[in-house]
Amino acid sequence: MKKILFIFVVCFQSLCFSQQKNDTTKTIVKAEKLKKEQKDDFSDSIQQKEYMVIDNQVLEAIDLDEVFLVGPFKFKNRYERRRYLILQKKTRHVWPYAVMASTRLTELNNRLNTIESKSKRKKYTKIVQKYIENEFTEELKKLTKTEGQILVKLMYRQTGATTFNIVKDLKSGWRAFWYNTTASLFNISLKEEYHPEEVEEDFLIEHILRRNFQKHRLKEQPPAIKIDFLKAVEKWQ
Repeated sequence: MKKILFIFVVCFQSLCFSQQKNDTTKTIVKAEKLKKEQKDDFSDSIQQKEYMVIDNQVLEAIDLDEVFLVGPFKFKNRYERRRYLILQKKTRHVWPYAVMASTRLTELNNRLNTIESKSKRKKYTKIVQKYIENEFTEELKKLTKTEGQILVKLMYRQTGATTFNIVKDLKSGWRAFWYNTTASLFNISLKEEYHPEEVEEDFLIEHILRRNFQKHRLKEQPPAIKIDFLKAVEKWQ
């Protein structure tokens, strides 16, 4: 390739010189254009970044996930403070059962989705029911009426379904009806839902949960329902 170029240079010096001059001019123009593009790209990258000044130092801003810090509850009187502390004690007590129930229910549904036979699905459901009853029935019997109702609300928070419907799906509508009737004798409704934006007690429970999550006193588990906590705070505080 070099030999061929050499022959062309010898035979056509004037032409090559002229061509070289043109190429040089094009190279310069191309270089200037590339330099300008790089400058523009650099300017764009500068414009896309955000900076902040801390202690006279310019630092690049980094986007982080939004974190909502829950402050301590503002009590208006001693009655409110007492009510909150009692509710906090009961909520802490039943929260592990709500987490357990939602976890077991998720595992059950995931497993049932892989079983095609209706008889095998029914058999597997009974095995899970028996395990839960043997493992937790005695503990659940020790709950007070208030704790039982809080647990029902938290079950809705963690599963997105009322305890009544959960029992209905796992057993039968008739059994769920009697479960609800029996519970109603103790002022416990298995059809109770959970709405912190609308019900003050639900807001207090949610406030208690989030405060204890922050302090790592309770194991955090995201809710299965949408909760606009900021809206609830604005309404109740």
